[in-house]
Amino acid sequence: MKKALIRMRLSAHQAHYGGGLVDGAFIMQLFGDCATELLIRKDGDEGLFRAYSSVDFLEPLYAGDYVEVTAWITEAGNTSRKMEFEAYKVIEALPQIHPSTARVLEEKILVAKASGTCIVPKELQTN
Repeated sequence: MKKALIRMRLSAHQAHYGGGLVDGAFIMQLFGDCATELLIRKDGDEGLFRAYSSVDFLEPLYAGDYVEVTAWITEAGNTSRKMEFEAYKVIEALPQIHPSTARVLEEKILVAKASGTCIVPKELQTN
């Protein structure tokens, strides 16, 4: 199965803490959006997120950074779909130089990872 991918710029709207720090809950929202895409592609239905088995926040993200989130299905049962998620910083904002300054990172930085299980009831699977 292919990966789901979201890449976006984090805005001041996503910054929840001082210094423009983006909260982890926003990254979890992006993980959920990737899970939804995978379920629609596989089963033709959005399904439901059952549980995360692990979540690790490894590095901070700030307003102005660009984040890339990927997800993929690692195991598919009759109704359950186990998934893995990764979030990487790919562009770093440099507001200390100027409010509009940023740089593309030579190597993306893993900022969060997770694993979880989604459910798509059999009667809703159309693919």
